[in-house]
Amino acid sequence: MDKLYWLDQIKLQDRTKVGDKAFYLSRIMQRGYPVIPGFVVGADVLRQFLETLNSSESLVADLPHSSLHLDVTNWRQLQQVAGRLRQEIITADIPEHWVSTIFHATQEWETSCLILRPTLALPTTVQGVGNISGLLESVFCYCDEKAIAQALKQTWSQLFRARSLLYWQQAGINLQKVNLAVLVQPVQSAIASGRLHAKSSGWEIEATCGLGMAIANGEVQPDVYYIQRETGVVLEQQLGNKILAYRVDGPASVGHLQPVSQSLLTLDHTCLVTHLLEESQQKQYALQAEYLQQVIVLGNQLVSELGKNFTVEWTISQQNPAPKLTITQVSIPQSAIPNAQIIKGLGASGGHVTATAHVIANAQHNPEQIPKGAILVAKAIAPEWLPFLQQVAGIITEQGGLTSHAAILARELGIPAVVSATDVTALIQIGERLQVDGDRGEVYRLKADHEEEKDSSPQNSFHSSTTPSFQLPQQMIATQLLVNLSQSSLIERVQSWPVDGVGLLRSELMALSILEGQHPQSWFASGRQAELLELWSAKIMQFARAFAPRPVFYRSLDWRSQELPSLTNHLAPASHSVLGERGTFSYLLNPAVFDLELSALVAVQKAGYTNISLLLPFVRSVEEFTICRHKVEQAGLTQVPQFQLWMMAEVPSVLFLLPEYVKAGVRGISIGTNDLTQLLLGVDREQRQLASVFNEMHPAVMGAIAQLIQMSQAAGIPCSICGQAPTLYPEMIDQLVKWGISSISVEPEAVERTYQAIARAEKRLILAAARHQLEGL
Repeated sequence: MDKLYWLDQIKLQDRTKVGDKAFYLSRIMQRGYPVIPGFVVGADVLRQFLETLNSSESLVADLPHSSLHLDVTNWRQLQQVAGRLRQEIITADIPEHWVSTIFHATQEWETSCLILRPTLALPTTVQGVGNISGLLESVFCYCDEKAIAQALKQTWSQLFRARSLLYWQQAGINLQKVNLAVLVQPVQSAIASGRLHAKSSGWEIEATCGLGMAIANGEVQPDVYYIQRETGVVLEQQLGNKILAYRVDGPASVGHLQPVSQSLLTLDHTCLVTHLLEESQQKQYALQAEYLQQVIVLGNQLVSELGKNFTVEWTISQQNPAPKLTITQVSIPQSAIPNAQIIKGLGASGGHVTATAHVIANAQHNPEQIPKGAILVAKAIAPEWLPFLQQVAGIITEQGGLTSHAAILARELGIPAVVSATDVTALIQIGERLQVDGDRGEVYRLKADHEEEKDSSPQNSFHSSTTPSFQLPQQMIATQLLVNLSQSSLIERVQSWPVDGVGLLRSELMALSILEGQHPQSWFASGRQAELLELWSAKIMQFARAFAPRPVFYRSLDWRSQELPSLTNHLAPASHSVLGERGTFSYLLNPAVFDLELSALVAVQKAGYTNISLLLPFVRSVEEFTICRHKVEQAGLTQVPQFQLWMMAEVPSVLFLLPEYVKAGVRGISIGTNDLTQLLLGVDREQRQLASVFNEMHPAVMGAIAQLIQMSQAAGIPCSICGQAPTLYPEMIDQLVKWGISSISVEPEAVERTYQAIARAEKRLILAAARHQLEGL
């Protein structure tokens, strides 16, 4: 077992490892909605466990390499095989270090009771799979190592029950392709629990006292509220028949596992107990008016994420200082997108949206003709189109990867995007109704008469006025959290967030909003240099003013020549290499644009803003840096004491030359994981065929990051990281904090979950240090 997947760190690529239940919860949680914390024991752990059962007599031993063909019509054989399989799993031993890892992870929660929830990911090629929510059941156990081990085996064994084996065979699902993970969460007593069934025709809220298993077991008839979605008005309410309720018990002796119903499993002498409700309580509604309104408000917020058809299970936990509403499960019916054709690509920016397609097959298309609110479908996004992306509802491209300018800007603006969708401009017609799922990397072609989807138009939460406000941990963090920006339209929203400044102001994307589709050299040639300087400095000043006195690190232009086919006026044609004439090398060839940027920074300083610093991109040699430093000094920027000259650490030679760079005047470095990974692994990050190889978590990349942090500490300079890696791989944050990174800079949509991840990582370090100190006494 290599790792646990925390809900607030699960990324798009983890879906098959953590299962759909955990994946959807993580998506909702990472967008700021209240979800009970938890982690996932990945599907690969079950496979590793089965491989350890290597007895020659064992049926289970062959499971990792067999689809287990059975005559399911022979019920006696089916029962015998299923019984033997489950018995072998239940009586086997789980490696002690696995159980210890899980147990220590649960110590972050102050709870005596856990729930282990099976979470499945089935093959995407399987069509027409029915509702499997009742096929596998949750298991409750005490929070101790013996109980956790037994509960984990009980959860796994359900995959091989007779009814499960019958289902897999009849559905045509190869057992080897079924990924079963286990979501582990704390359980707390609840005031009330229930479900919200959202449909376009109206809402229905079910509620009962205590924990929700009473509804799942069919042991109560819940209260029902019929809600008009648009107004939140309760149209009708019906009192249910609630005789009993479930709550968390204190620690007790742990017995054997036994099923108590068809929908849940629990323990004999379990951490849950039932109790009869007093007659007066039975005659009262489970939800007080204020709690009912909280559920309605939450449902309205979720419409912007999930559309009009979904089911959410919720609970109101007894917490101090006040009860808290949290989501326990999210379900989206497959029928919500009937008869849809699916086109697959790479999910570049999360969220869902339904709108009309605007297809551009010709790169010479006038971007001003892109309709507002449409889904833009194109072979690639030309640089001059980027300013117009703020008006589109979604983006689909045939080319580009997760680190392309279009993908980066889509994440910054919160626009759902799918890239590397093969032949999409030929498949999709202008005016066609589409649904983009940026989480899965899927595009659904909807029927023209599918009115329900026409009306739903779910938007990404970043644009929605119902976006949840920040609910940051009370724990303060020592690691600085910065934000990556380029669009001034986001300043008003982001400036009040608890960030320590702008760690990366992307000049390329910022400048495209003022260049009018022309290269700066064209402005110079037409005598408009002074006008461009005024526009450039004014744009930078907007960021400096909004975040003062917090620092703003302006990264000077880093355009690759092949990215600017329409902006190459007065420039010699450049070869279409992966790297192009980029970074500080381009300043030596064409110094005029860099000089303009320095003049703009000086103008910002003269306006009284001393919080601006310069970040040099793609520095290949100490000599290049030294020439740029001389230009910075000649411009007068270093006369302001607060000004700092940093460089991007993305060319691998920096691993050997950092001490020399420090001697030459580097005041800090910011690790650019996109280019560092590309160059270390020899992978073009924009090629879809190589997407699986482009891995920022590769040992070589992680080793390089660790080395850069250590070398910076030795040199006495700060080390930040501003690439996409911490956003795409939140689990990296644990290592970054452990190694002593000075700051982490991420996209706006990732700020909250990064804050939480940093807080958790720092807490772990403090607890580990405390334990170590106690062991030394």
